[in-house]
Amino acid sequence: MIQSYYSHGKFLLTSEYLVLKGALALAMPLKLGQSLEVVQLETNNNQLRWEAWRPEGKWFSVTMNRENLVNFSADDPEKAIRLSNILSTLKQLNPKAFEGNDLKFTTRLDFNPNWGLGSSSTLIANLARWANVNPYELLKLTFGGSGYDIACATAEQPIYYQLVNSESALRQSQGSLLNPNVKPKVVEPVEMPTPKVQPIDFNPPFAEHLFFIYQGQKQSSSKEIKAFLAKANPVDLQKDIESVSEISRAVPKCQNLDEFSLLMQCHERIIARCIGQEPVQKRFPDFEGVLKSLGAWGGDFILAATEWTENQVREYFKGKGLEVVFGYKEMVL
Repeated sequence: MIQSYYSHGKFLLTSEYLVLKGALALAMPLKLGQSLEVVQLETNNNQLRWEAWRPEGKWFSVTMNRENLVNFSADDPEKAIRLSNILSTLKQLNPKAFEGNDLKFTTRLDFNPNWGLGSSSTLIANLARWANVNPYELLKLTFGGSGYDIACATAEQPIYYQLVNSESALRQSQGSLLNPNVKPKVVEPVEMPTPKVQPIDFNPPFAEHLFFIYQGQKQSSSKEIKAFLAKANPVDLQKDIESVSEISRAVPKCQNLDEFSLLMQCHERIIARCIGQEPVQKRFPDFEGVLKSLGAWGGDFILAATEWTENQVREYFKGKGLEVVFGYKEMVL
């Protein structure tokens, strides 16, 4: 029997960082994602085989003992240990999923895993559906985070995402970062925040003026989350949480590029103050338009809103050493 699953990648347009504190976020599922195929083999050698593929070809492979999920053959030991930790957590949440004959898992990414589009979140979402467990709980016990990316994984259009009882999410996030060198402890029941997910109509009439540019380095969301939570005071941030939530509500109502660009500039100033970093626009002072970070600042993709043509945008960023550029409609579902 073959079981197949597919999850979408994601962009977080508004409320990065502050979504962890309960801010309303506008997130967008992408046309690019990751598939998972699970086959129960006819053999019963207590094995679990895993093959991961990316657009360039095979990413890594490993064969584990299905009982204890210890790696005994892997072409990338570090990735195999991370995977083993995830599967061990999954097995503790639902031991029955691993019963029966040998299992073969095959994953296929539509995008370069360094792009930060959700190679981890799409994996978690697919595995959770296969094992019939709560994907948000699995995320908290492995990578941590707000969970907006999990919501995007199965969404079919842009969404509003908000954590209710966000302080529970904060406590869990601080203790759930995945360490590739340590096997997970026995899973204890966790107090889960309630994610509110609402589909939203966001079809900007100025979409041809929006572009996504990869900054050339993958940013560790887990590390950024940990750093933000370590210094952020929920009381001090309340006004900023309310402000970015209002921006999230206003963005889908924008009818022209100028309105949208003004909101993005305002949003960048708020987050810059919250995290003590300079907006990405400072790195490109001669760009004619507005630039906004998407997700964790300092890496992954940025959004460009500009009157420039696509060729002008590509040539500009190529001159800065950045050659991965997508139009809005190429990426957003």
